[in-house]
Amino acid sequence: MPGTVRMILIGAPGSEFRRAAGLARDAGADVAMADMPSQALDLLREGGGDMVMIDVEADIAGFITSLRAERFTLPVLACGIQAPAERAVAAIRAGAKDYVPLPPQRELIAAAIASVIERKAPIRIGDHPVLARALALATAVAPTAAPVLVTGEKGTGKEVMARAIHEASGRTNRLHVVECAGVGAEVLESELFGHEAGAFPGAVARRVGRLEKAGHGTIFLREVGSLAPATQARLLSALQEQRFRRIGGDEVVPFHARLIASTRMDLEAAVEAGAFRADLLVRLGLVRVEVPPLRARGGDVAQLAQHFATRLAEADGVPVRPFGEAALVLLSRYTWPGNIRELEDCIHRAVLLAQGPAIEPHDLVRSDGTRLLDLELAEPGGLQIEGLVGRTVEEVERELILHTLERCHGNRTSASNILGISVRTMRNKLRTFIEAGIAVAPAP
Repeated sequence: MPGTVRMILIGAPGSEFRRAAGLARDAGADVAMADMPSQALDLLREGGGDMVMIDVEADIAGFITSLRAERFTLPVLACGIQAPAERAVAAIRAGAKDYVPLPPQRELIAAAIASVIERKAPIRIGDHPVLARALALATAVAPTAAPVLVTGEKGTGKEVMARAIHEASGRTNRLHVVECAGVGAEVLESELFGHEAGAFPGAVARRVGRLEKAGHGTIFLREVGSLAPATQARLLSALQEQRFRRIGGDEVVPFHARLIASTRMDLEAAVEAGAFRADLLVRLGLVRVEVPPLRARGGDVAQLAQHFATRLAEADGVPVRPFGEAALVLLSRYTWPGNIRELEDCIHRAVLLAQGPAIEPHDLVRSDGTRLLDLELAEPGGLQIEGLVGRTVEEVERELILHTLERCHGNRTSASNILGISVRTMRNKLRTFIEAGIAVAPAP
């Protein structure tokens, strides 16, 4: 739908760049144009973004370095008008995901937008109950004006969840993303509330803050636990009074935006330590949506892995390979401390490096070069993946269920929670085992 993807287009405002912007809008993108990379960074800081198209003649390597320094993770496409092949190759080596020639082809622009839309959806892939509950809560609260606190570990997709809430809210204004971590308190306050000319040294003109710019849209505060105490107090006042003043000003500015915040920090512990205001936590946490870690989503790992493998193989022009049974077991066993982001990176390496007809355990490698198989086999009592080769998935599943049930002393509910399946599914599985003459631990 229109506005689903925000694209920043960097280049001279010529006819071909305007045409590319028009095609991107037709494909469902909200396009913002910048003449140079520094302006694009300002646009990203102001309202976030999902992808960038940049003139091949620009300093792509420097721009990507700046993106990484500010923790913007989004695809960068190089584009150019009759650019020599070596320029396109240099852009790819500098970190661009792909090269799009100008004049643009409608199909290429549409495919790039579709790829980003699909990339934003991984959190919705899978049917594990713990994820379904989080999505149901997000859907229920989306049309309201209530603040939402999105919690979860790194890489789980907290911003994806925030965007999903915003898109389902019916608010026509875009989502304004504000990074709270790693930003100086004075800079962040000016970013949020704005300032008047002369409010502090260097404030030569009035600046309209994000809370004001958002209008009736949505403000997303990424890693809200990093706010300084003074900024926490100002934000609490704005939430309570539904109004605020720019720094150094007397004019009262109404505050209409919906607020979504995210954190991977234990804010209750921060309150106890005196680092976060309890009253602000109450306001922000009126509704909490916890994005589950990947290790708690059971069979969703296999679905996500296949989704990434198919999409990334098609994008990179390499064969789409299935996963071997042992590889799927290994993926499900690994704890994924980096969650979905780490899984996607791991699968991307496997897609590029696998040589056989299927992706096998030895193809699954972390960013530090460590094989998942080596980690698994090094764990005391770990599952011996190589010993699973030649066995059916049904046999492995049965052994896992029975072993888990034994560890839970026959408690069906506890075993179901650990395995990430419903109690009904557990009972059906056990009934099948009993009918096959397999001993099952008795219920307590």
